[in-house]
Amino acid sequence: MFTSQLMKEGEITPGIATKEYISRRKRLLELLPENSLAIIAAAPVKMMTDVVPYTFQQDADYLYLTGCQQPGGVAVLSHECGLCMFMPEPKPHDAVWQGQIAGVDAALEMFKAEEAYPVSKLDKILPNMIKRSSKLFHNKLTATPTYTDLETFQNAAHVGKVSDLSIFTHELRWVKSPSELKLMKESAAIACQALLQTMLHSKTYPHEGMLSAKVEYECRMRGAQRMAFNPVVGGGPNASVIHYSRNDQKIKDGDLVLMDVGCELHGYCSDLTRTWPPCGSFSSIQEELYDLILQTNKECIRLCRPGASIRQIHNYSVELLCKGLKEIGILKRDAFRLYHQLNPTSIGHYLGMDVHDSSMISYDCPLKPGVVITIEPGIYVPSSFDGSERYQGTGIRIEDEVLITETGCEVLTGSMPKEIKHIESLLNNYSYTKGMEAATV
Repeated sequence: MFTSQLMKEGEITPGIATKEYISRRKRLLELLPENSLAIIAAAPVKMMTDVVPYTFQQDADYLYLTGCQQPGGVAVLSHECGLCMFMPEPKPHDAVWQGQIAGVDAALEMFKAEEAYPVSKLDKILPNMIKRSSKLFHNKLTATPTYTDLETFQNAAHVGKVSDLSIFTHELRWVKSPSELKLMKESAAIACQALLQTMLHSKTYPHEGMLSAKVEYECRMRGAQRMAFNPVVGGGPNASVIHYSRNDQKIKDGDLVLMDVGCELHGYCSDLTRTWPPCGSFSSIQEELYDLILQTNKECIRLCRPGASIRQIHNYSVELLCKGLKEIGILKRDAFRLYHQLNPTSIGHYLGMDVHDSSMISYDCPLKPGVVITIEPGIYVPSSFDGSERYQGTGIRIEDEVLITETGCEVLTGSMPKEIKHIESLLNNYSYTKGMEAATV
């Protein structure tokens, strides 16, 4: 809950100042209709077994607006009272089993709520707030019976007074502040360094599970709190499964490995993918297909600027890949329909506090400075694909994080090699043993 050793004076969470949280709430109130009420619940604790919880991850909207990283709370925002927080009540055994719990005092002093109450009083206080409001907004994904079971809330929902708050919070979260961008750049740098070390490690340890463990170790050793998602480590034919997650196979000599990884640093995610041959060299067939993906990646990054949209960039990527796949000979007839069997994904997505951030914002929306997106062209040829046998069971993706700037864009993952000659040079001029010897000198 408390990470004071990581925070500077005036911050609620590392890198984000108290005044920024207050500003976020003010901007949300400016978007909300007059006389409306926003209810945002903290994420629940999810249990692995009866007494063992999964690692807790806070709801992004609750964290964005309050800075509070513990479960059990409900935040209410209105023009009338500002921020009102309902906080969990510490029980005598909580300190022993769970550590310190932030209660009403912390809500007022640390999170700067205008009003705060124990969550046990919610059923007496919130109904009157709901009755005085003409419209309710709440985060549907983390809605909790603590307030949805209230008769006043159910009555409001019955007459159509309840809507999803995400239409507003995702708009706010879409464009990042300078403080958020600093954290996102740090998160991207950690992921790049971790993946580079993992790439160098792969020649000696070509096993999906070992590479997954290596990249997580390297991220955490550099300060990341967790992985942003379970790493995708697909060797050979497994790389053609877009969200492959088993990570339990040995990578055959001569096969490629596709690694899609990202970490989370103080609430902000990174996301990048590289594909390479752990053996140290691409075959001519692999090189041909890889070069098509690489050139598409570069061309699409050139399109990233204010006013462009993910949809426009995606459509251009489809044109490039269809043309290239025809030239290679993978696609021959009915190219557009068959292309979607080889890549059913978008060229990218928004990135921020969630891996697929601000999902309520359309991919047709013109990009603005401060928006971060991914550019991730890929081709996934299943073993069963009706085409040239030599390409069957091949998956290649190259994914970068791109920040839209006033004049164009900045590639936040630009330090991670993706050129064939650079990858081969790295793999063939470094061994894990050499690296270990250097570390001990």
